[in-house]
Amino acid sequence: MITWDDVATWATTLPETTVESWYRTPGLKVAGKGFARFRSDEEGGVVVFCSLEDKERYLSSGNDAFYTTPHYDGYGAVIVDLDLVNWDDLVELLLASRDLKAPKRLQR
Repeated sequence: MITWDDVATWATTLPETTVESWYRTPGLKVAGKGFARFRSDEEGGVVVFCSLEDKERYLSSGNDAFYTTPHYDGYGAVIVDLDLVNWDDLVELLLASRDLKAPKRLQR
């Protein structure tokens, strides 16, 4: 099972990536811009950013690791269940989310 601590430990190996409070929960920021947020133990999941097209692809994939709530309707963000996602998929989602928020010099 993947934990938020696993995510944060991995993410902080990336240039200019920090763990900071974001909406009263831990979040990941690149050059000061948020790209992932742990919702809370009660709510579950990590919010990552993506295009609306990618969001639809994740949600329609049949993979229960990806979901949303009405709060994120119409917004380029998907929630990832750490209990259900595999590490490689999570890393790709985090990197893509980071690329959306990072300055060009820090993008892949």
